[in-house]
Amino acid sequence: MAGTIALVDDDKNILTSVSIAMQAEGYTTRIYSDSQAALTAILDNPPDLAVLDVKMPGMDGLELLRRIREKREVPVIFLTSKDDELDEALGLAMGADDYITKPFSQRLLLARIKAILRRVDYMKRASETPGEAESNEPMERGELVMDEARHEVRWKNAAVSLTVTEFLILETLAQRPGIVKTRNQLMDAAYHDDIYVDDRTIDSHIKRVRRKFRQVDAEFDAIETLYGAGYRFSEE
Repeated sequence: MAGTIALVDDDKNILTSVSIAMQAEGYTTRIYSDSQAALTAILDNPPDLAVLDVKMPGMDGLELLRRIREKREVPVIFLTSKDDELDEALGLAMGADDYITKPFSQRLLLARIKAILRRVDYMKRASETPGEAESNEPMERGELVMDEARHEVRWKNAAVSLTVTEFLILETLAQRPGIVKTRNQLMDAAYHDDIYVDDRTIDSHIKRVRRKFRQVDAEFDAIETLYGAGYRFSEE
């Protein structure tokens, strides 16, 4: 499944290298080093997905996303610096689909793009054939509701915004409550194409997921750590 990807970054080296990698996978790329030019182009001729750097001169990625969202529903992945948790939270709240921290693996970016485009394609087909959507009911585990088709998560009926990676990890845990999942199993669920990540990456994702749930429920403790073993989901 190929498509058109807009890449927006003031670092032309990143634009060039990522564009070459995308094209090798069959994608058509449009590159922009100026956010204002990118906004005009994306609104006039929307791509299938946009990859936006957060830190850009003039109009930054957050403002660019806000303006895009006023008129278009283009899926967006943010490129952020390692410590920009505030930017991440704002971006997800504004409707970004995922974020990747710099420096990043191009294979990881490709995997996230493929995952988001698969979800968009599924939602489009489901809207055209309602029977398909009905056959994929949301998963309910106690107070948790996960709708894979719409990439929606609710806890005690409150919405929780998760990235694609976080969603996949939580879904893997929630599918079999009480069953321990090792870090390797969670890595296999969240990362594809033989992308290497270390154990600490999974721990960081779990930490972020817990924090997001505790923003809507301070008592959230459904994700349990079993030291030396992994994690499990408890719906009780």
